This record gives sequence, C-alpha cells and structure tokens, in this order.
Amino acid sequence: MPSEISILLAAAATIGLVHTVLGPDHYIPFIVMARAGQWSLKKTMLVTALCGVGHVLSSVVLGAVGIGLGVAISQLEVLEAVRGSVAAWVLIAFGLVYAIWGLRWAYRRRPHRHLHVHEDGTYHKHMHVHAEEHAHVHAHEGSARLTPWILFIIFVLGPCESLIPVLMYPAAQSSLPGLILVVGTFGTVTVLTMLTIVGIATVGARRISIKPLERFTHAIAGVTIFLSGLAIQFLGL
Repeated sequence: MPSEISILLAAAATIGLVHTVLGPDHYIPFIVMARAGQWSLKKTMLVTALCGVGHVLSSVVLGAVGIGLGVAISQLEVLEAVRGSVAAWVLIAFGLVYAIWGLRWAYRRRPHRHLHVHEDGTYHKHMHVHAEEHAHVHAHEGSARLTPWILFIIFVLGPCESLIPVLMYPAAQSSLPGLILVVGTFGTVTVLTMLTIVGIATVGARRISIKPLERFTHAIAGVTIFLSGLAIQFLGL
C-alpha cells in the first residue's frame, strides 16, 4: 500500500472520529428524539445508522461527480458550505417548530382537579388529564412516522466538510482502490462513532427518572435540537 494512502487512511479515521464527536448535530437529535418519542433502542440505532450513511454518501457522491468532471476544489467547498448552512437552518426550524408543538402538547396534558358531587351531598376531588391516553398515542404515532424522515433529510443535506478537499481529492490522485478505502474508512468511523455515542447516551438516559418533567419531553427535545442547530450555524461546531 502506498505511503500516501496509508497516511490518508489514518487521517480519514481520525477526522471521522473527531468531526463526529465535536459535531453535536451528529448525535443529540437522535438521543432527545428517542427519549421523547419512546423509540426502542433498535429503532434508535437504525435511524442513526441510516442518517449517518446518508450524511456521508451525499458528500461522497458530490465529491465523486466533482472529481469526475474536474471541478475545482474551491467550487465544491463553496457548495458544501451552502449545503451546511441550509442543513443548519432546517435543523433550527425543525427544533423550533417541534418545541412549540411540545409546549402545546404539555399544556394539553397538564393535570388539574375535578370536583364530583354525589346525590347524597358528598363530594370528592381527583386529578385528571384531558385526552391523556388518546392524545398520547397519536402524538407518538406522529413522531414515530415523521421525525426519522425529517432527520434523514437534514443529514443528507448536511455535508462532511473535510471529506472532499482533505481526503477524496488527494486519494483520487493515487488510485481508485485507494480512494474507495479512504472514503470507506471515513464513513465507517463516522457512523460507528455516531452509533456508539447515541447508544450509550440513550441507554443511560433511560436510567434517569424525569417523571415531573415527563410531559415536557417533546418540548425539551425541540429546544435541544434548536440550540444544536444554532451551535452549528453560529459557532461552527
């Protein structure tokens, strides 16, 4: 194996790990949505893996087309920057809308007292939540069906900024097998890192009881995703 490819393989593994760990958008949305939507661990891992693969492949396809057509790196970097900004704003918008919906959901499920007066003049009070079971089922059905697709679209839009200029273009100068190895290493490390962080955090979160805040989980998830998007857009994380 040429020394250049060996160096690029080490760089691909390192960059894949670091850029995933430092990018909160790579794992926070899955962690909070899994908790709010009560996803199973299997579903959480599947959604995370699919989004991770889509995230990497979108940049791979763009880079491959650019290399094949001889497009300048600077032009692809501009396009990747635009994609990154669009993905961040979509994440921000999704988080904000979901937070607002979550607050409305929490308000509808607020507990309150009901007074029941009997024919003999006695009465009693009990706590009640309007449409608790019916609304709860439909909320989670909607979340289960729609949210994974929204996350997938966001991740396909989101670029792997360093993949094309730092790894793909140099590897392409060596050989096609070398390019495939470098891209495969970067993608594998990225997705495995996402799965590891999400898996550990999801299992750990289930051990934490937040019963008083349970009805606010959707709102909390939305705010967390909103802040994550802001961090990506304005802090460059």
